[in-house]
Amino acid sequence: MLKEDELAKLRKVGEISGAARELGMSMCEAGVKLYDVAQEVEGYIREHGCGLSFPCNISRNEVAAHYTPSCNDETRFEIGDVVKIDCGGMLDGFIGDTAGTVEVGTRNYTDLIESAKRARDTVAEFIGAGIPINEIGAAIEGSVKRDGFKVVENLCGHQIDRWNLHAGFSVAPYDNGDNTMLEAGMTVAIEPFATNGGGYVDNGKHGNIVILTRDKPSGNPKADEFVTYVKEEFPDSPFCARSCDFPDAEKWVKLLMRKGILSGFNELVEINGGMVAQFEHTFYIAGKRGEITTGP
Repeated sequence: MLKEDELAKLRKVGEISGAARELGMSMCEAGVKLYDVAQEVEGYIREHGCGLSFPCNISRNEVAAHYTPSCNDETRFEIGDVVKIDCGGMLDGFIGDTAGTVEVGTRNYTDLIESAKRARDTVAEFIGAGIPINEIGAAIEGSVKRDGFKVVENLCGHQIDRWNLHAGFSVAPYDNGDNTMLEAGMTVAIEPFATNGGGYVDNGKHGNIVILTRDKPSGNPKADEFVTYVKEEFPDSPFCARSCDFPDAEKWVKLLMRKGILSGFNELVEINGGMVAQFEHTFYIAGKRGEITTGP
């Protein structure tokens, strides 16, 4: 179980992450640059005393996850886009991980968006200590199927530890037979993805998100200085050049990827080109009922 001061930090970073998510969703209008939304979301998190646990993901339509705008990205939202805003703060190692979906200027996918949200909220009604994680998956899939859609089977919720966004077990969005039980003191992210496509994602192009995987000299003193900056600013966390307060960050990211010091994340694209919606909350398992830390 977390101590009171630790729980206070988890709640604070969750509240800030949730507010940043809502800010990002409110900005998704036709003609607005994705870059501007990502900067505002991350700026809000930082201005309220937290670091970033990962870059703000802004994934549209058939792209389910792992896209963030690059430094000079001029991409703008278009009418009809189904936009996933996925963001998270970090405070002394405690993490808030949250996401929501909004449709730009149309209402063609309201049922799909509501389905993902309903699945998350269904879990919120019963999640707690002693609940097997396969029951959570069964509830997610059952909810989404009743709405006439499919879950994205290879995108899962996950346990969160201090300093570690993806720790321990995963929570599949279907009954995979894993009867591992949630325990008091755990932190868990529940993030159903619903789709009108095939129900799986595959790797697409590079999504501008990277992580430090090999800490070794690059042969370039300035690049090595950038690595030192990354280790201090994003300890064990994914990041992107846009989020770095370091000269020529995009240049050093590209060089370090070529040298195998940084590894990149690819966009995750629905296999049939189906639309994808996502909603996510972080829960603290305090007892028989889990507490949502990333509300509203």
